[in-house]
Amino acid sequence: MTVIDDIRAKLDIVDVVASHVTLQQSGRTYKANCPFHTERTPSFIVNPERQSWRCFGACAVGGDIFSFVMRAENLEFRDALKTLAQRAGVELRPDRDRTASNAAQSANTAAADFYQRHLASEQGKVARAYLDERGVSQEARDKFKLGLSPDSWDGLVQHFKTFGVTREAALAAGLVRQADDGRPYDFFRGRLMFPISDREGNVIGFGARALDDSNPKYINTAATEAFDKRNTLYALHMAAPTIRQTGTAVIVEGYMDAIAAHEHGYANVVASMGTALTENQVSQLRSLAQNFVLALDPDAAGQEATLRSLESSWRVFRSAAARRSPSNQSVLSQYRPPALKIAELPAGQDPDTLIRNDPSLWESTVAEAQPLLDFVIPTLIERTDLSVQDNVVKIVSELTRLINQLNDSDQYPYLEKLSDKLGIPLEILRASVGGRGGDQRQRRRGDTQPDSGTDIEVSPAILAGDKSEPVEEYVLALMIQHPNLIEGVRETDPQFFRHTENRQLFTTMLACPTIEELREELDPILNGLFDRLQLQGQKFPSLSSSEREVARNRCLSRLEERYLRDLQMSLVQTEAPSVAPDREIGTRVQKVNQRIRELESMRAG
Repeated sequence: MTVIDDIRAKLDIVDVVASHVTLQQSGRTYKANCPFHTERTPSFIVNPERQSWRCFGACAVGGDIFSFVMRAENLEFRDALKTLAQRAGVELRPDRDRTASNAAQSANTAAADFYQRHLASEQGKVARAYLDERGVSQEARDKFKLGLSPDSWDGLVQHFKTFGVTREAALAAGLVRQADDGRPYDFFRGRLMFPISDREGNVIGFGARALDDSNPKYINTAATEAFDKRNTLYALHMAAPTIRQTGTAVIVEGYMDAIAAHEHGYANVVASMGTALTENQVSQLRSLAQNFVLALDPDAAGQEATLRSLESSWRVFRSAAARRSPSNQSVLSQYRPPALKIAELPAGQDPDTLIRNDPSLWESTVAEAQPLLDFVIPTLIERTDLSVQDNVVKIVSELTRLINQLNDSDQYPYLEKLSDKLGIPLEILRASVGGRGGDQRQRRRGDTQPDSGTDIEVSPAILAGDKSEPVEEYVLALMIQHPNLIEGVRETDPQFFRHTENRQLFTTMLACPTIEELREELDPILNGLFDRLQLQGQKFPSLSSSEREVARNRCLSRLEERYLRDLQMSLVQTEAPSVAPDREIGTRVQKVNQRIRELESMRAG
């Protein structure tokens, strides 16, 4: 593969063009007004399947990512190559280095052939029995070029000598190591071999599984000029056509998972080889599909490393979405962000086992995959001891950091889900992350977006309410910060406030037209409370006027409902539990129940 091919494989032309032109999706292509001439009707078309662009208007020209950047940025080819190589994370090497890389690739191809023939030989009997036991057909073995490395010191070294592969090429490919005395020896010995190919189908490295109790069970080629595990997806060269056709890529973890999927006709499956998804891996997939499903073993769902991997994958996909949605695009012209979902497999089954035992269940599991946040929020909360306040703060920090990367309209449902799962009122949850909780307005004004890898700053005091009444204090602080909100609550019963000091502050607030008068009329003993709430309100995230009213009303609704439930409990209590309440009390309870239902309905609406 040439460096140009490498760049093409790692960059999506839609991403590249979108950084210069506002694109609108039109079926399977994207269109825009041509950036190279003035026009009213869009004639500029980008085709993600062909990775090409063309103007069907006055320009009548087209090409690939290189020709677009050359024309859009007025660059010579070499400069465009440098620009795109930097974006793709591809190092531009001199031709002599490229020649050495090609020699290493030839060594990999020769090794794959050698390993295949060794698997078919008498020495491959144990490995073939293992593949038989795993249900891997001969057709699949041939298709994936499975092999066996000899259990000897230098079997591959001797083979290379016979076929003219140089020691330098074998070392560069990571197939051979050199002992302290200078003698070369095979890196892979006595292992089942999985050749790993680039997007063009060239063998660039190997995965290797032990057939005994050796540790580690799996090893792979170390990083070389041709191979980097974090930049490669197993079976992508086979899966690419089907992924492009279906618009969906399914990502599994292991080699055997991918082999089983392709063997049973699920040809849109690739394997990440145990790594969290990286920018380069996603770039290769984004040029092929819009929908992505991570097939996750439920036994791993609660593991810290797995959740970190999912968060990493989320950030990578959201980063790609952000690049595709420039802030100057209108709502109608923005891209549909990539859909990243989690398919949670039945307990005790990995994709390989499930596909071979119950293909229909595999299909339904993939089809019913959940959006990543719908999976992560309950999973993270269920495995955490919420009785420890530090754990609650950590969860709020981690999850709001992920939710923060969504658009305004998409954030609210997940904040509500997080609020419900934690049992923390939404207003308190939002207030606890202050101005760093993802205020999209700041970003629209051009402020820097918080680093998605950085923890959100959460206020434990606001989150816990300082052992007091968080909802009461939040709504009071909100009205102190925005006194115009007081006008709409003059009919509110101060009894809704359970804490006497909060009730007294609210009562005084209703009697004073301005905050200045409130401060003068307030009992001096409440000055400390007033000062604390005033400071707390200054840390709240920026809200619009209508959003502030909604927050105020939701808080007061919660306080009224709590008051009514307390009242309800008091009404039904009698001297003896066996004595039913009289009719008058029953009528009052019914009225209280009706009002509670009204409040619940109002908040749901």
